[in-house]
Amino acid sequence: MIDNKTGLTLSGLDPKRFESVVDGKPTHLWVLTNRQGAEMCVTNYGGIVPSIMMPDRNGQWANVVLGMEDIESVVNGPEPFLGATIGRYGNRIAGAKFTLEGKEYHLTMSQAPNCLHGGKGFHARVWEGEQTDAQTLVLRYTSADGEEGFPGKLEIEMTYSLTDDNEFRIDYKAVTDKTTVCNLTNHAFFNLAGIQKVTPSVEDNILYINADSYCPIDTVSIPYGEKAPVEGTPFDFKRPTRVGDRIDADHEQTRNGAGYDHSFCLNKSKAGELSLAAVCEEPTSGRTLTVYTTEPGVQLYTGNWLTGFTGQHGCTYPRRSAICFEAQHHPDSPNQPQFESTTLRPGETYRQTTVYRFGVK
Repeated sequence: MIDNKTGLTLSGLDPKRFESVVDGKPTHLWVLTNRQGAEMCVTNYGGIVPSIMMPDRNGQWANVVLGMEDIESVVNGPEPFLGATIGRYGNRIAGAKFTLEGKEYHLTMSQAPNCLHGGKGFHARVWEGEQTDAQTLVLRYTSADGEEGFPGKLEIEMTYSLTDDNEFRIDYKAVTDKTTVCNLTNHAFFNLAGIQKVTPSVEDNILYINADSYCPIDTVSIPYGEKAPVEGTPFDFKRPTRVGDRIDADHEQTRNGAGYDHSFCLNKSKAGELSLAAVCEEPTSGRTLTVYTTEPGVQLYTGNWLTGFTGQHGCTYPRRSAICFEAQHHPDSPNQPQFESTTLRPGETYRQTTVYRFGVK
């Protein structure tokens, strides 16, 4: 809800500062509110969520996602994926190429030697937005055949909801006119303590991940191809464990990821079910985040490459001041047939649901 006197949101954002024209399309800031008093702001540039206001155990409100405070800093900021929708293929594709139905496709090499997050992907596109009620925003984007090298015209509809259970729910739907690959996700950078002048590290967060295995990666973050057991490694979060306890362990995988930047293979009773992925607790504030998804994997990223740049209201975002749970298929799946397929054909509908539920302990 926008304050009538100040014109600002609960998080202190001015919607007028998100009004501009990018690539010939108007940008906007929508404000979603629920009956608990929670608030989520969304811009149609990249489907980016610059703020989610949630209470701590004492009822104190804070923005629990890293974000910027105007459209210029969103577009030109040092972290382009901050709170954004990621596609057409979230995560990395090795060598920025893959073969589909006997044809090799060459993609934008956005993180040499790989294609990361779709090149100039959906995080850097202006979506069409329609707020259908106080708690729901529908975003639509059509990705042209050949955009960033991907085949097929892909039509995407994505619904953001702020439920009365303090959930940020995302429902994705996409169709194509030509066989393609599709792997969408959201890249919210969470900090359950709330952003601050110097936003604190997430290393004190207590984390549980519902996964018996993960995908080890090479030095350019491409999976070797096997799903390795987490047991006996720094990746075992089957029991709630402090994030920082093993993040710098003398282990090939924490070195390769500069900490945690790996896909976990979620335990599922059946493919495509909406089930528990992770639970994160910030002990000082008592805020919790529970993640549910229909996806087979979740990429855990601990903000290892954040540089301390300035975001909203003078708050800075140092290294490891965020934790990300990117629900998705595993990296490089188009080149690794042993992983769950990301192929989407004409006549099929891509569907995905991910829920981020906030609470207090």
